[in-house]
Amino acid sequence: MPDLPPSLDISDVARRTGLTTRALRFYEARGLVRPLRSASGRRFYGAAELERVHQIVTLKRAGLTLAQIERFTRDGPVSLARIVAAQLAALSAQADDIAAARALLLTVQSRIERSEPIDVATFCSLIQHGDRVMTHDQWDLVTDRFFTPEEKAAFAETARAMPREYDPTAYAAQWADLGGRIKAALPLAPESDAAQRFLDEWQALLAPFEAVATPAMRSGVNAMYERMDEWQHEADPGFDAVVFGFIQQAMLARKAQAAL
Repeated sequence: MPDLPPSLDISDVARRTGLTTRALRFYEARGLVRPLRSASGRRFYGAAELERVHQIVTLKRAGLTLAQIERFTRDGPVSLARIVAAQLAALSAQADDIAAARALLLTVQSRIERSEPIDVATFCSLIQHGDRVMTHDQWDLVTDRFFTPEEKAAFAETARAMPREYDPTAYAAQWADLGGRIKAALPLAPESDAAQRFLDEWQALLAPFEAVATPAMRSGVNAMYERMDEWQHEADPGFDAVVFGFIQQAMLARKAQAAL
């Protein structure tokens, strides 16, 4: 193996690791790696910095989140014992979910084999479980077009900062309710009192995301929804492109009124 040069610039590190330069800058912003800087501010990675990048890549491939990597590498050498303990805890949680889903399916299968009717509670639980899996897969297909793996990882980390009382299922239901009411009220003048009340509700629902998202995340999500007509039949956020366009117009009307 040829000797490594004394230092590498960010593009060299990206080629050697398979990461993007955007991912490397993101890791730097998180404090996971601290590249050297030239007098002009150009990034360079020495042997220690390159080793840390490889360590991050390895730990991510092992299934650790960036928050875990940050925690495990904060105080010096990585503790293998702590990593194993964290992964065992994560696997235990997954096993509990799988066991619950399996028990539900076995119950349904047994009743079907005995030609017994399926009670509403069991049927609804089965549908909800399937919907969660389907929704996740559908959104993956959509978001893969607009965000890099590193950006999606950042979103996953951000979701962990949502308030403790945050309930994804209830949150999705609130968006569906609001989207349905707006759709039923259209056409509606964007500057009207009714439109502005809808905008207030919309912004209130956005508040938990706005509280934890970075400016880049907000910009990326907005860009994705501006092209919603390309994917709205593949995943359902609770509203369609017409409703989103109306909300954008209501925002413009509010800004115009404020400027007067």
